[in-house]
Amino acid sequence: MNVQFKKGVLTLCVMVLTSSKDRYGYELVDRISEKFMIAEGTIYPLLRRLTKEGYFTTYLVESQEGPPRKYYQLTEAGNNYLKELVEEWKMFSRAVDQIIEEGLQLEKE
Repeated sequence: MNVQFKKGVLTLCVMVLTSSKDRYGYELVDRISEKFMIAEGTIYPLLRRLTKEGYFTTYLVESQEGPPRKYYQLTEAGNNYLKELVEEWKMFSRAVDQIIEEGLQLEKE
């Protein structure tokens, strides 16, 4: 998949996945990688930025499998930002779908 496509939707994917439950970094990598491949190193800078911007809070939980895990939880500001991103994505994806359909129709003519 095109790298620029992935970069453009990664924030949305991370925020949507944390909207239903708090998650730790590797868990997000694992869930997103089920749909499209991402490098583990791309998630952590994004999580740091979103936390710094006030969209996440973090807390540590002890793990049986190694060091404590840092969990990310959406803040109220994060939930509001997520709603904006989802609406923007819906408008954007509908517009792209229309352009694709129109373009494909022109090819058939």
